[in-house]
Parts: sequence; structure tokens; C-alpha cells
Amino acid sequence: MSIIGTLISILLHLDKYLNVIVQNYGIWTYGIIFLIIFCETGLVVTPFLPGDSILFATGALASIGILNILNLFIIFFISAVAGDILNYYIGKKIGNNILERKDVKYINKEYLKKAHGFYERHGSMTIVLGRFIPIIRTFVPFVAGIGKMSSSKFITYNMLGGFLWVTLFLGGGYFFGGLPLIKQHFSYIVIAIIIISIIPAIVTVIKEKRNEDNATNTAS
Repeated sequence: MSIIGTLISILLHLDKYLNVIVQNYGIWTYGIIFLIIFCETGLVVTPFLPGDSILFATGALASIGILNILNLFIIFFISAVAGDILNYYIGKKIGNNILERKDVKYINKEYLKKAHGFYERHGSMTIVLGRFIPIIRTFVPFVAGIGKMSSSKFITYNMLGGFLWVTLFLGGGYFFGGLPLIKQHFSYIVIAIIIISIIPAIVTVIKEKRNEDNATNTAS
């Protein structure tokens, strides 16, 4: 099976995969979860990891006693904030060099440019808003580092965004994931979460396209 096919399968059956991980690794599950979120937020080469879905799915498992909700909240919050801090400092140190290169292995420069445009439009609030947009979420702290945002300001918005993101998705899974309707249609719920998460990015792209078209029509 291809890597993309495997990822799609994992996303659609995330509750079952997590159940298997818990059964096989017990308390080490928390460490695995920490690494996934830390890598998704902290490394610009892993924007494809399913952060939103994992938060919701683990919240659902916590609602039936398989995982501890308080432990999950602490782990997710720390990993999300720490990941963004790492990403921010990587951007600060080498971000400009990456932007200047034509081709950068393992990094999609189009995603980087979109995150940069998002940052230019929304300023400091990008750190909070970007948390809720897959892929953009991974590149926003990197771009903030390139943009020379002060460390104190970045950490403040980073902690606020991390708190809201974890609370919304983990809390949503905890309070609604155990409902019979959700459990019976969990795969569809995961798909819905993914779609809802990328709507802001789609709206932004459409607006940018319209602005470009308007600018072209005005110039001609």
C-alpha cells in the first residue's frame, strides 16, 4: 500500500489504530502522541501528520476511560507549544536561507509562501488562527521566526493558540466522541473535522485569487 493510502486508512480508522496502540504500548501511548504532535508543529517537513484528528480521537477514547483526559491535555498542550517554539527558532536561524533557495528538499515552498502571506495579513494573531488550519499550522511559527517577531510576543500567542486548539478538539472528542451516533460514524466525523479545518485555508486562497484577478483586470 502506498504511503498516502496508508495515511488515509489511518485517518479513517484512527480510533481503532489508537486502541491497538493503547493495548500494545500502555502508558507509552502518551509518549507516542507527544511525538506526533511535536513533530507536526515543530518540523516543517511533517505538515501531513493528523493533529486535529488525533486530538478528537484521543478525547473520545478518554470519554470511555481508555485514556486520561487530564494527562492528554497536559501532553498535547506541552507538545504543541514546544513544537512551535522549536519551529520558530529554526525559522529565525535558517528561514531566510530556505526562502532564497529555488528548490528545498522535503519542504514545499508553496505552503511556506501561503503561510507567509497569512502572517503578513493577520500579524501576531496568525499564531493563534494558524493553529486551526492544517499544514499552515506547521509553517506559521517558522514564518514568525523569519519575520523576527519577538520571542516574548511569540510565546504568548503560541500558548494562547495551543490552549484554544487543544481545548476545542480534545474537549470536542471527550464530550461528543462517546455518543452512539458519533461512534457509529466515526470515520465520517474525522473526514468532517479535516474538511472543516481546511475551510479557512480554502477561503483565503479563493480571496487571494479574486484579488489577483481584480488587480489584473484593473491593470488591463
